[in-house]
Amino acid sequence: MQLISTSLPDVTLIAPQVFADERGYFFESFNQRELARHLGIALHFVQDNQSGSRRNVVRGLHYQTGTPQGKLVRVCSGAILDVAVDLRRSSPTFGRWCSTLLSAENRLQVWIPPGFAHGFKTLSESAEVLYKTTTYWDPANEHCVRWDDPELAIDWQLDTAPILSAKDSQGLLLRDSPCFA
Repeated sequence: MQLISTSLPDVTLIAPQVFADERGYFFESFNQRELARHLGIALHFVQDNQSGSRRNVVRGLHYQTGTPQGKLVRVCSGAILDVAVDLRRSSPTFGRWCSTLLSAENRLQVWIPPGFAHGFKTLSESAEVLYKTTTYWDPANEHCVRWDDPELAIDWQLDTAPILSAKDSQGLLLRDSPCFA
């Protein structure tokens, strides 16, 4: 596996080693020991989540306080623009975001540590996204930062209005959102 830096030092892209031949391909999509060795941190995942979305769906920007989640995100089919926002007030990158193209074709994964909000936009006709989390979903501590917060000014690569859930439509501006110390 190869680690690739992003514009946010704690958010890391992970490229697997792919073995391809006339039959197709094989790659190890997760190896806890190797990932922990490469990232330099102990990881323990407790939950897998999978979503299916159609073109132009924007999900997020989601996060949890109290029981913050680290997420290891990959795309099983289709393509997304994946976005992470640093919500750690003590961080020099607080309020900054990074985005990357994740697709079934490029097989990249992204590690988003606890303390970040996460969201994505579906770029293909449809996309299936799978992500592992380091803590369980905790609806009492779940929050959403507005996808279109002008302070963040995220480039979602939109050409039409996005498709949003009711919950995501009611997200808070960053300045009104509970953040991390």
